[in-house]
Amino acid sequence: MSTLVFVEHNGDELCRGPLGVLAKAGELDDDVAAVLVGGIEVKALASEVGTFGAATVHVAEGDVFTQPLAQPRIDVLAHVVREGGYDTVLFSNSVLAADIAGGLAARLDAGLNWDLVDIVRSDGAVVGKRPALSDSLLVDVGWRSTPRLALMRAGSFPAVEKGGQAQVHDVSVELASHSRAATVVDRVVQADSGPSLEGAPAIVTGGMGLGAPEHFSLAEDLAEVLGGVVGATRAVVYAGWRPHSAQIGQTGKTVAPKLYVALGVSGAVQHKVGMQNSETIVAINKDPRAPIFEFCDLAVVADVHTIVPELLELLRRRRS
Repeated sequence: MSTLVFVEHNGDELCRGPLGVLAKAGELDDDVAAVLVGGIEVKALASEVGTFGAATVHVAEGDVFTQPLAQPRIDVLAHVVREGGYDTVLFSNSVLAADIAGGLAARLDAGLNWDLVDIVRSDGAVVGKRPALSDSLLVDVGWRSTPRLALMRAGSFPAVEKGGQAQVHDVSVELASHSRAATVVDRVVQADSGPSLEGAPAIVTGGMGLGAPEHFSLAEDLAEVLGGVVGATRAVVYAGWRPHSAQIGQTGKTVAPKLYVALGVSGAVQHKVGMQNSETIVAINKDPRAPIFEFCDLAVVADVHTIVPELLELLRRRRS
């Protein structure tokens, strides 16, 4: 198995998602390579990529790669895969990575599995793990030929520094004419105005079990008393009840507070991986079969609209 990981960057910082995929790739392959594409001076990031497990870093650097466009990067990746004979190419999901993965699959006539949360070796074969049925179970997926391409859910793996040193190879590619056709006219980055979840000592997360967006006042009041912040599940964010900056899970943020309180949260697989390292997990849900009860520290089978007001009253009395 020879593995190549596309490492995305934002300015002069490497994105954490691809570095996590790089760490995972190291469990499958002893000689993992990475590809880094960007404007002038992106090569300065290559040594950092090496510390996260890449033995080789292929770098394509130049003004033509300054803008985050997919087609020039597809040209680079196709060249690197063919020249290096890589049979596996891994991506961490993002808008750009998804475009590149799809285009590369078409260019190489290769199979692409997407939305994977894990990839393993099983009986000599490479097997991907993908959530199904509203993330209630994992299914095994595979590839019929090589190169095999995989788009992993963002945040599926932690970025782990290994302290290695990579060999850096410069990549020179003649871009196709259509790869130069698009240009970026303007780019505006929206500031993240949501709560600071990663460093919060306590997080109160609301799920669809709260019933309506106005009922998030229960989570807000409880978070205030506990000195914490409010989080949300993917379903809540998709429903437009809370901003994406509050989302916890594989497609949101990964947190590990001292106290995690889940209100009306079912505890699907994608949410679990984003908060399972919390020191103490308290779950309140009226469904006794909710998956979150299988891994929480304290389970309360009850209606959040009854229990939380009583809990707030008790906590406020103790504070006074």
